[in-house]
Amino acid sequence: MSAAPAARPLVIGHRGSSAVAPENTIAAFVRAISDGADGFEFDVRLALDNEPVVIHDSSLQRTARIPGVVAQLTSKELQKIDVGSWFNHQRPDDAKKEYETETVPTLDRVFDLVKDTTQILYLEMKSENNQVVQLAASVVKSIEEHRLTDRVIVESFNLAAIAEVKRLNAGVRTAGLFEPRIKRPASLLRKMKTVDLALAAGANELALHHTLAARRVVLKAGQCGLPVVVWTVDNPTWMKRALSIGISALITNDPATLLLERSRLLAV
Repeated sequence: MSAAPAARPLVIGHRGSSAVAPENTIAAFVRAISDGADGFEFDVRLALDNEPVVIHDSSLQRTARIPGVVAQLTSKELQKIDVGSWFNHQRPDDAKKEYETETVPTLDRVFDLVKDTTQILYLEMKSENNQVVQLAASVVKSIEEHRLTDRVIVESFNLAAIAEVKRLNAGVRTAGLFEPRIKRPASLLRKMKTVDLALAAGANELALHHTLAARRVVLKAGQCGLPVVVWTVDNPTWMKRALSIGISALITNDPATLLLERSRLLAV
């Protein structure tokens, strides 16, 4: 589906429009689309049957409020587990009865959802080290089968996973993910090194926690041909900063608010 190029920075829904719908569910992704987001970000793991499924945590405790490990259940079993009711309990002002029917979607289901849209997808691979090769293979296969190579950016904190995706299909865009370490505060030098590390892994983009997005880092990345994506930002003041230093995309729980601010600033 063709469309005019989106305004920059792109506004990407973090796990969908997760401020107003249960994260990583079809409902959250549909809401991101209806909010006008340029795309959405989501997390992918392998189920017991090696099917890639969309969920952040390795366990079901937080979003299903039941014991259980994602890797020990099949994709069909996960598609029967309620991962929406928790949101209604925690966010009663945004609660909807239909959220109670939200379950863990497969990656194929998400790709089917966007086939007739122009959504840009940031797919974060979540895996243990011994699953990297299998998860990368499953993700690349699904991207190829759905013909979404030009719209999916695969990202990971595990740079070996990024390199594996590139080995399988050099045409799949990737992003190196970086966040500050609690025991190692991020000096400017270490922030600058994120660019070198991403390039060494073959990444096409640099995805930074907002505390790492210093102006000099963004400028260096740009000089090296790496667009910079910043997460997770809900304060609309980030839009002005992004415009001033050339950030390519902002990942937010609340796309509607950042889209309003982008429209306001670009209209001036």
